[in-house]
Amino acid sequence: MAVSAAAAAAAAIARAIKASGVIVRVTPQGFDAILKRAEKPLVIHAQGGVFSTRHQYFVSYKGFAFHTKSATTLVLPSDAEVVEAEKIWVP
Repeated sequence: MAVSAAAAAAAAIARAIKASGVIVRVTPQGFDAILKRAEKPLVIHAQGGVFSTRHQYFVSYKGFAFHTKSATTLVLPSDAEVVEAEKIWVP
């Protein structure tokens, strides 16, 4: 019984990875550079952490999803639309 549950969980993770497409992890500086190239970017932001605050950001640019983590809040362009998420999970 435990083997089938583990297999089902592994299959669900594999489907989530396939559905997520290409995720590119960049530094906060690289993320800023991408935001400057994007016109009216839609940025997803989540804040969390157990021992310290961590900010996570996602933006789509030219078919790729760019992700970064930062200990501090990033300064976003004034034309960016920001969606506050409860949590961001990266496979």
